[in-house]
Amino acid sequence: MSPTTTKAPTNHLPRMHERYQKVIVPALAKEFHKRHPMAAARLQKIVVNIGCGEAAHDAKILEAAQRDLGLITGQKPLVTRAKKAISNFKIKEGDAVGCKVTLRRRRMYEFLDRLVSIALPRIRDFRGLNPKGFDEGGNYNFGLKEHTIFPEIQEHVATAIGMDIVLVTNASSKDEAMALLKGFGFPFATKEQQRA
Repeated sequence: MSPTTTKAPTNHLPRMHERYQKVIVPALAKEFHKRHPMAAARLQKIVVNIGCGEAAHDAKILEAAQRDLGLITGQKPLVTRAKKAISNFKIKEGDAVGCKVTLRRRRMYEFLDRLVSIALPRIRDFRGLNPKGFDEGGNYNFGLKEHTIFPEIQEHVATAIGMDIVLVTNASSKDEAMALLKGFGFPFATKEQQRA
């Protein structure tokens, strides 16, 4: 008779979601004088975008970008198309120019965990993220030059692809959005690091 195997419960919260509820919410509520914890800023979604204009002329480039983005995020990417023609790059309206993924809930927190604890520390000569990437709506935007910093991508990839990551929050100010992301462990550059 074979021993019964116990499966780990699938309903447990991702580590970053648990951190948000237990650590970040009370800290934000206190710092920004929120009467109710539910009023604290939260992360709504993460959009990861890979732009590859060469894809308009070479389908293999787009296929590779889609495959890699799918591996990194655990979700099937959508193809993005040119909204208007750009003659200098020989791109016609409607040409495939990249791919993107919108992550919410569980996948968002799992991606966030890998980004902060594994991928960002693997960047060579990393001096922190630029704190000027916040917009007025409390969203944060930054770019990565190489997607190979994610462990899901093998080192022998033919070309390193850059990507843009947008973290959409419901924060009412840049300060609140920054405090939220710092709570998740985002390594923002200090003024001294930016000057270096």
